[in-house]
Amino acid sequence: MIQLPIFTSGADSGRFYTVAPSKIIALGLNYRDHIAESESVKVQGFTKDIPEEPVLFPKTPNTLIGPEQPIVIPAFLKSYGFKDFRVDYEAELAFFILDRCKNVAAEDAWQHIYGFSCYNDVSQRNIQNSDRSGWFRGKSFDTFGPIGPCVVRREDLGDPQNLNIRCRLNGETVQDSNTRFMIFSIPEILSFVSRNFTLEPGDIISTGTPSGVGPIRAGDVVEVEIEGIGILRNSVEEE
Repeated sequence: MIQLPIFTSGADSGRFYTVAPSKIIALGLNYRDHIAESESVKVQGFTKDIPEEPVLFPKTPNTLIGPEQPIVIPAFLKSYGFKDFRVDYEAELAFFILDRCKNVAAEDAWQHIYGFSCYNDVSQRNIQNSDRSGWFRGKSFDTFGPIGPCVVRREDLGDPQNLNIRCRLNGETVQDSNTRFMIFSIPEILSFVSRNFTLEPGDIISTGTPSGVGPIRAGDVVEVEIEGIGILRNSVEEE
């Protein structure tokens, strides 16, 4: 179980948020600059075409870890003998659903969001690219969903659609963007997802990553930083 401190108006409220979603829905291809790097990512379904509607995929709750917990690369993956073995970081803004909701209109979306956090959509590219069923397995290995370092309530974050988002690998900035560059806005995302699935309190929706994704290896340290939320820091190790 993960418990993250709740921040209200920039201060620790002394309360904690228990991260226990029934589901995690993530977006792919939601920043134009990330789409532009499709040739270097080399994943099936990843093209330079701007999507006409949000590209959704699931991540399972077993992926979730908190700040300072290690991302663990599964040992069994070595048995495949992949050439150019690759596990990637992906810095993202995630939000938590406040209440049970379905068919939410975009103009009503904000009232169904509890708060926001940093998220790292860790992805095993070889499996993601080779599985006939798509991205599911390569996105859902244990520890492949770090979240934190806190939850900032919706009303205390300012404008979630204008936040600087960065990722550092071993202290070097590798992603540097702003949430205003999303193709689909947060209200549009919530509205679309809720048309497809009934959302439950605590469900997590992650909003996609900007350009600059790249590989991580044992011994690395990854930091996802989002303005107004803080820094999510995780080391990387092999099982």
